[in-house]
Amino acid sequence: MGYYYYYSDLNSYSLCPSWAPVLGFGGVVAAVVFANIGGAYGTAKAGQGIMAMGIRSPELLMKNIIPVVMAGVLGIYGLIVAVILNGKITKPTADGITYSQFNGFSHLAAGLCCGLSSLASGMSIGIAADAGTRAVGAQSAMAASWKKMGFSGDAGGQAGGSGDALFVGTVLIQVFAGNLGLYGLIAALILSQMESLCGTDQNYY
Repeated sequence: MGYYYYYSDLNSYSLCPSWAPVLGFGGVVAAVVFANIGGAYGTAKAGQGIMAMGIRSPELLMKNIIPVVMAGVLGIYGLIVAVILNGKITKPTADGITYSQFNGFSHLAAGLCCGLSSLASGMSIGIAADAGTRAVGAQSAMAASWKKMGFSGDAGGQAGGSGDALFVGTVLIQVFAGNLGLYGLIAALILSQMESLCGTDQNYY
């Protein structure tokens, strides 16, 4: 059963409650915090693999720094969404509250879309980079050992292997993992444009 009430002043209507800005600020927090957690995890996890790989193959250290950059970009996604949402949260005025409940939920959804997508992306980048960089380093070290032993033929693909095949595969995995955060950013930007402002002359029933 639905309940309908008439309000001559839209600011007193339930669509524009005093707690609506809490939802908007929650979206700002979700975008920044979750995106930064994802970026931090991806950077830390990838860094572990890179440092472990660098012990045996230090010449590949800078070549495999790509996942750290990709994980750091996730925090920028959250920052962009947070700045946009913060600019759309209006302060209460003497005439009443102009920030609607609809805006609050749309901005909360935008922050969660960006933040949680970036969190998932960061975890994916970190785990894939950790395994990938270790594999690239192991292949390079194995190829060097085969050459020291005097093998100049194929030797199972190890003597002439430089790790490029594994490196390309690792980068592709990280690119698709990084796209997850980009999808969340796009969805957040679309949601942030949905507005329903209070203070119009419409009557609600």
